[in-house]
Amino acid sequence: MIPDFIYTPPHVPLDILHQDAQIIVVNKPAGLLSVPGKLEGREDCLVSRLQAAHWDTLLVHRLDCDTSGVMIFARTKQAQGFLGQEFEKRRAKKTYIAEVYGTLTPDHGHIDLPLCADWPNRPRQMVDYVHGRPAQTDWQVISRTPESTRVRLFPLTGRSHQLRVHMLAQDCPILGDPIYATGKARDFPRLMLHAESLSLHHPETKDWITFSAPIPF
Repeated sequence: MIPDFIYTPPHVPLDILHQDAQIIVVNKPAGLLSVPGKLEGREDCLVSRLQAAHWDTLLVHRLDCDTSGVMIFARTKQAQGFLGQEFEKRRAKKTYIAEVYGTLTPDHGHIDLPLCADWPNRPRQMVDYVHGRPAQTDWQVISRTPESTRVRLFPLTGRSHQLRVHMLAQDCPILGDPIYATGKARDFPRLMLHAESLSLHHPETKDWITFSAPIPF
């Protein structure tokens, strides 16, 4: 988060997409931290709200504060370990919807740019061919307007701010991005990035399951 970030989490009810004895799947609203922040006043977050309603909620992965969409939580330690491996071994498949500034071309493509922390400017991340960790993203254009492009993003790795930095590297920052967008591209009420769907194996049945959350913009 940017240094002058003022945390004003949205006061909205939990949007639970699915729950059973092993997992809880939620549509996270934009502007709500996934986990508590380190600074005072940032205790309110999705995992704490879920634990207030379901005491056995366990964290599996995160979304950026400004990103909305599908998140999965475990309800047992065994499920947490299994789901953690789904992400770590890259078996989990994620799709995102983004509205980016300018014209993204061609209609589809692949980005392979290693990323690492921009330490003097934390929490920014940057492309670094020497010290960066591998990061790959596929994209598919959905539609274009004279000033923006709607695109479906498929992260093949899970680096911090990966989609945001990869789009910036195409000269098409995600609209409303408080860290990477500038000028007109930044002048939006929220980051136009949404975790549209998540597919993985169920920790108990081992069935391949997919959860989706409607696009809010």
